[in-house]
Amino acid sequence: MPRQHIWIVGPAAAGANNGNWQSASRWARFLRTRYRVTLAQQWPGASTEAPPDLLIALHARRSAPSLDAWTRAFPDRPSLLLLTGTDLYRDIAVDADAQRSLMQATALVLLQPAGRTLLPAALRAGAHVIYQSAPALKSLPAASRRHFDIAMVGHLRHEKDPLTFMRAATLVQAPAARLVHIGGVLEPELAEAAQATAAQQPRYRWLGAMEHAATRQRLKRCHAMALTSHMEGGANVIIEAVTAAVPVLASDINGNRGMLGDDYAGYFPAGDAAALARLIDRTIEQPHFYQRLRDQCAARAPLFAPAAERAALLELVDNLLNPHQGTNP
Repeated sequence: MPRQHIWIVGPAAAGANNGNWQSASRWARFLRTRYRVTLAQQWPGASTEAPPDLLIALHARRSAPSLDAWTRAFPDRPSLLLLTGTDLYRDIAVDADAQRSLMQATALVLLQPAGRTLLPAALRAGAHVIYQSAPALKSLPAASRRHFDIAMVGHLRHEKDPLTFMRAATLVQAPAARLVHIGGVLEPELAEAAQATAAQQPRYRWLGAMEHAATRQRLKRCHAMALTSHMEGGANVIIEAVTAAVPVLASDINGNRGMLGDDYAGYFPAGDAAALARLIDRTIEQPHFYQRLRDQCAARAPLFAPAAERAALLELVDNLLNPHQGTNP
């Protein structure tokens, strides 16, 4: 019997190397152990000779045309919508296409539980939470470090707020601190700011875009990772830091709390460069505080194990495709 076919629609191409692409490619890899999977930026429509059995859409607004066409062409076939940060914290409140996607999808998936509060009340209870994952990496022992590198991993776009990271570089007091930014250019004015900051402040380095594997290897050698975003649905970079035993210094926003927990000690007010700088200094100057962050991140790491994400995803997809057969073994 031929394997059932799943079509994954994601707005990002492989070359983008962003969170959406990482999510789509990882899900495709997990699902291919049981199903036939096509990964594309859109669904081509009902003209295909053999329509898939399930459509998975990433991003309520940007994948809305594919999800709408799928729902109209095959109203009896299931669909799954994975909600991103811009979906939860902007688009579903103001964008009609994103709102329509919420209503059309058979199942909704969030990347962390705090996002439920942003959904319409009628949809909250039925939304599924599937944490993203990353293989564990062994971090470099702290005693062997000559510098205390604080990484920011994120493309130059306003939602990621790289300007707060750049401003923090001018305010950090610890002499050994270096602020290292990995990310490509999506908004040219921010690239100009990065270049100007690097020219004026030796402790700030902008490395530009890097391949995913190289980014993880660079991250694991860092003292900590700063996440300055104004909105996140469930940042993949948090998972990649935590699973490399690198503590996170995170903007205090709903999406980050959903990933790290309300009691996490490493938050700073979003957009507050001075507070981020003080937090960086504290991790360097107060070993007990730094160890507390490491311990808190280690306690969250089991949530982000690949086996846990794979099992949750396959259980949901199995139930959508074969609701009367139960979960496959």
